[in-house]
Amino acid sequence: MTRLPIDDAIPDLLTALKTTGRAVLQAPPGAGKTTRVPMAILEAGLSGGKIVMLEPRRLAARAAAERMADTLGQRVGATVGYRVRGEAKVSKTTRIEVVTEGILTRMLQSDPDLPGVGVVIFDEFHERSLNADLGLALCLEVTGALRDDLILLAMSATLDAEPVGQLMEAPLVTSEGRSYPVETCWLDRPLGAQARRLDALVDLVVQAERDTRKSGGGVLVFLPGEGEIRRAEGVLSKRLPGDCILCPLFGAMPFAAQRAAIAPVDQGRKVVLATSIAETSLTIPDIRVVVDMGQARRARFDPGSGMSRLVTERVTRAEATQRTGRAGRVAEGVCYRLWSKGEEGALSAYPPAEIEAADLTGLALELALWGAEPGDLAFLTPPPEGTMAESKALLMMLGALDAKGRITGHGRALAALPLHPRLGHMLVRGGPDAAALAALMAERDPLKGAPVDLLLRLEALRGMRAFQRNRVWQVNAGAVDRIRAETKRLRSKGAASDLSPAAMAALAYPDRIGQRRKGDVPRYVLSGGKGVVLDSGDTLAAARYLVVTDTDGNPREARVRMAAQISEGEIRDLFAGQINWVDSCAWSKRDRRVVARKQERFGAITLSDRLWKDVPDEAVAQAMLDGVRDLGLRLDGAAARLAARVELVRAEGADLPEFTIEGLTETLEDWLLPMLSGVRNAEDWKRFDLLPALRARLDWTQTQELDRRAPGSFETPLGRKVPIDYSGAVPEISVRLQELFGVTRHPVVGGEALKITLLSPAQRPIQITRDLPGFWAGSYADVRKDMRAQYPKHPWPEDPTQADPTLRAKRRK
Repeated sequence: MTRLPIDDAIPDLLTALKTTGRAVLQAPPGAGKTTRVPMAILEAGLSGGKIVMLEPRRLAARAAAERMADTLGQRVGATVGYRVRGEAKVSKTTRIEVVTEGILTRMLQSDPDLPGVGVVIFDEFHERSLNADLGLALCLEVTGALRDDLILLAMSATLDAEPVGQLMEAPLVTSEGRSYPVETCWLDRPLGAQARRLDALVDLVVQAERDTRKSGGGVLVFLPGEGEIRRAEGVLSKRLPGDCILCPLFGAMPFAAQRAAIAPVDQGRKVVLATSIAETSLTIPDIRVVVDMGQARRARFDPGSGMSRLVTERVTRAEATQRTGRAGRVAEGVCYRLWSKGEEGALSAYPPAEIEAADLTGLALELALWGAEPGDLAFLTPPPEGTMAESKALLMMLGALDAKGRITGHGRALAALPLHPRLGHMLVRGGPDAAALAALMAERDPLKGAPVDLLLRLEALRGMRAFQRNRVWQVNAGAVDRIRAETKRLRSKGAASDLSPAAMAALAYPDRIGQRRKGDVPRYVLSGGKGVVLDSGDTLAAARYLVVTDTDGNPREARVRMAAQISEGEIRDLFAGQINWVDSCAWSKRDRRVVARKQERFGAITLSDRLWKDVPDEAVAQAMLDGVRDLGLRLDGAAARLAARVELVRAEGADLPEFTIEGLTETLEDWLLPMLSGVRNAEDWKRFDLLPALRARLDWTQTQELDRRAPGSFETPLGRKVPIDYSGAVPEISVRLQELFGVTRHPVVGGEALKITLLSPAQRPIQITRDLPGFWAGSYADVRKDMRAQYPKHPWPEDPTQADPTLRAKRRK
């Protein structure tokens, strides 16, 4: 066999595995680790059991098994075999079994001690898929509790392998690899608009093919997904020379087509249009040129579908490096990047772990089946607590977990299915007729631009040709083929049900049953509490109830992309045990009043509604507190003066409760709730006198302290109490000038002179003073002269300090 770079590292690797039973192997793409390492472990006889190697993709699993079998001169299924979803080639003589990652999880859940297995290899662990993280965590627990002889090996194509070694408590073995120099070419400037990227990529491929034709070899083009590959293929087929053979390569292709894409060609020049499937897991011979669009699809939680979906993101520096290396496997090469060198620094170092952003409902179900909490297992990246809590809540709604979070018999049935628990629940309850719907909802929409009605998609699946003859919408034939193939795989022998497609969809999405709101615009509130909107011209715009299976994911108000009309009777039949009568007494922002109703509810939707006549006063008052928060707390008049006094004394260190708007609002339940009897709406609140409630907040001692340090009023010589205003910089009063006749000392509060606004008989300000004796002796004479002419019927003595205070006019003579 041709010597590969990994061969130099294999002796150290075997020594580590013999010594500790664990190891982490870091080797760059093309080093040969996938095919050489399992064979070396087998030849060394490290274990009498089978070697199970995990691959992240079906194509990689088949290709690795075929390559190893070919090395032995055997057919696949003899010494080396594989198992992927829906297909297996193994026998009693199989010693190396290459499997996709979900297969290991099923093996562990069925027999945790993995009987007959001696070695588990996690290939391409750097991709950090959810199943790989879970599989390693479960295997680590198995080795600690059941199988201390089980050998574990994680293989990574990046340099970020040290954390994996620390988690496994395993030595790190490194293979330097071997490659030829690759020249990297960037764009002169950033592209800008996303719409231009595909056109720019096609231009770049044509240019790269022309510039490197003399060097020979094939061209590998990295694109994010099938759609981009098909569009690029259509354009390139017209622009590339006739000897160029275009070979698409993506995960959903038939295996025969995938195998043809990676096989060498006898003549002509191969141009492979591939997704990230070609980054590390596969070897494509004779590639000399790489053109990188700079994007990748990653599994992320899609709020539109309620499940994980592949989304397009920028590549990381590690991924870009791996792609570049594909051009230097057999000779010097060149890599063209569809981004500028200045944009390179903005790229993340490594791709994020799937566990950080994907839907974790399946993981939560697997952990419940295992009987463990996330903290019980050694995860390289712990699952986010909030996402796990949401996932468990959904599983409880589906009946997969009981009220204590333990797995039910139904949950065990769901865990055995290769489907998201939503779709698995629908398949178990709906029977064989639900298979097409499950396959449809797991795939992207095959009808672009069509109305949202789910039944249209099912009609297209039943007869695509007839559908296309009578409809104007374009059908994605590739998606339809995949849905049909998946339908055949999912169709079981269980009893058929009489459920409608809408009822089946409701089983998968019990949290997305929508009830139309009032109004002309077709807005819906969902049973899970969120809101969605339909296009007004859609065929389902008048439906009272919908099951929403896909939206655009807008967190404020999502737009419906796929739904089915459902009847109230179907909702009642399906969810009878979850429909309850609820007494609702709440503040209505729209009506600006407390609304008390008795409602029959399924989640957040109301199936029937009636007036709650004998609602307790306590419930009304509690709801009115929300009304106060909505309408706002106002302080004016006597209430504002009291609050100002309290805050003044508090600022001086007195132990009094906070009377600011913020402080009062935060403590409404303590002081306002007992006083809200009879207050039910905005008008009642507008008339409500806050002063008694505020006074009641102070006990006798606090009131005495307040009156001593900041009295609420000033008593005039006539015995009348004038409120003191503490809202300004200094306390102040407003009083008729004649009422202060005879006062020769300026009034003082808390050691500070009052600010006095002296008023005319018509209650208009005449003078402001903080020195009343000085006013009498000074400017009073000028004031007297002006006021006598305006108010001749009122007294204006020459010496006000000797006159008697009065509020009356002069006596008539």
